[in-house]
Amino acid sequence: MVIFKVNINIKQFQNCKIYILNQKNTFRLKRISMKFHQTALILSILIISISCSSIELFKENVELRPYKENRSFVIVNKEINLKGVEDELINEKIINEIEIKMKDLGLYYDRDTPDVVIKFSSNEDPRQKEVFQNQFPMWGMRVWDPWMYDPRFMGRQNMVSTRNYELIQLIIDFIDPKQDKMLMRLTAVSEASTIKTKNKKLIKSVDKIVKAYDQHMNQN
Repeated sequence: MVIFKVNINIKQFQNCKIYILNQKNTFRLKRISMKFHQTALILSILIISISCSSIELFKENVELRPYKENRSFVIVNKEINLKGVEDELINEKIINEIEIKMKDLGLYYDRDTPDVVIKFSSNEDPRQKEVFQNQFPMWGMRVWDPWMYDPRFMGRQNMVSTRNYELIQLIIDFIDPKQDKMLMRLTAVSEASTIKTKNKKLIKSVDKIVKAYDQHMNQN
């Protein structure tokens, strides 16, 4: 009788051990699933950030090929108080940024006899975009996903909202005053949904445009 009781206890112990192992495996799977969800979320945020921060550059109106080294420049917007953008503060920031970047190339400011005349303008087009808020981006529609059948998320997979933003075009003309011809026109196109983002995009646009100007002038 004693041996029978001991056998029962051993069997119960084995069942308990199997149950504990199953619970540990389940916990490990949940941790792996949570880590995967976090990694996928970070990757999706990075992809969105990269796509939203992009600035496209277009070169046009090249009437005159580079034929000499330019050493001086003037900014028309600064000299005649011409607003290239509606916001005065942003307008001043763009003027300052152009001046700084051109001086970084080795040119100096000369309002009397400049080699290059610079003038900038902009187009700011308010727009709207539909945003589909999928609760399960990239990972959430698999049968084995533990969140798939969570009642808190049922019926919320495809909510649609509208986001307001501006399509911004910063246009900078580089003109040869002696030839009275366009050296080149560069247009930077970007999107912004806040004033802070708009400021950053415009400053970055100036940087990209001046770099493109320098490459164009040094190509021959």
